[in-house]
Amino acid sequence: MKRRQFLQNTALLSVAALANTSELFARAPLVNRVGLGLFSIPKMLDENFEGAFAMLGKMGYKEVESFGPYEFSTEKAKSGWAAVTPQLGFKGSGFFNKTAEQFLNAARSNGISIPSMHTDMDTLQTKMGELAEAAHKIGAKYVVLPSVPDAERKTLDDYKRVAEKFNAIGDAAKKEGIKYAYHNHGYGLYKLDDGSMPLDIIFNQTDPGLVYFEMDVYWTVAGGADPVELFKKHKGRYKMMHVKDMKEQKRFSGDGGNATQWIALFPYMTSCGEGVLDLPRILTAAKQNGVDHFFVEQDMVASPEIALKKSIDYIKTLK
Repeated sequence: MKRRQFLQNTALLSVAALANTSELFARAPLVNRVGLGLFSIPKMLDENFEGAFAMLGKMGYKEVESFGPYEFSTEKAKSGWAAVTPQLGFKGSGFFNKTAEQFLNAARSNGISIPSMHTDMDTLQTKMGELAEAAHKIGAKYVVLPSVPDAERKTLDDYKRVAEKFNAIGDAAKKEGIKYAYHNHGYGLYKLDDGSMPLDIIFNQTDPGLVYFEMDVYWTVAGGADPVELFKKHKGRYKMMHVKDMKEQKRFSGDGGNATQWIALFPYMTSCGEGVLDLPRILTAAKQNGVDHFFVEQDMVASPEIALKKSIDYIKTLK
């Protein structure tokens, strides 16, 4: 074979290889490991713990995120939970009366890992050692605060104090070999006179090496913010997200600062792909800007065997 022909053939093979690689990436799923926030199925976990994990595994969910309180949580957290459970219609939380090892085994036997645990402010501040021990037992990398207590976010100065607390919590978590993250609810997303928002205070005054974030897409939109803008503005800070959809575009009646406003919007949650949110755009931005874990969450959804399958089936179609 002449040298010129050899070089031409080599070039053609290289182009073909590149084309095949491009085609492979084009077909790759947008989200490789779809997760679920377990607050989607608390009643099912209460009534049929093993069956709940089996259902998730069969659907193809690969990760879950637990919610507190746990057996080791503070008495304040547990009594607060006991006060609201009669309205919710279930009592279970945490590891649902299982040991950490049993909880992990139920997940692992169905091909599921547990990278994250939701907990509460009091437990984060006073029981980090026990929280971290549990996290290590189930393989969780993150311990997450789902919301800041009402009384601690009334003013902008309050938000500055929250940032200080978050840095301290993040430092304590790091010393225990885990990471601390904050999950936004609907408050703190309104625009101030200078165009910023209260949530920016938390971003700007916390150490990126100590404090991470989990975006709840539904509450972010309900609060009036654009998820894509937040991902881009705070690139690398968001490591997880709750993936939800909204039947129709809705905003809070006020500033999103209380449970009454949150509950009013629960009926507008729907399975992913059945609402109006531009999830392909949002998930693409999330992935491009540092999000590693994607948890579907449909709070206490009716007929989870139908609703949650619709969500994961839709997400799997996204490339």
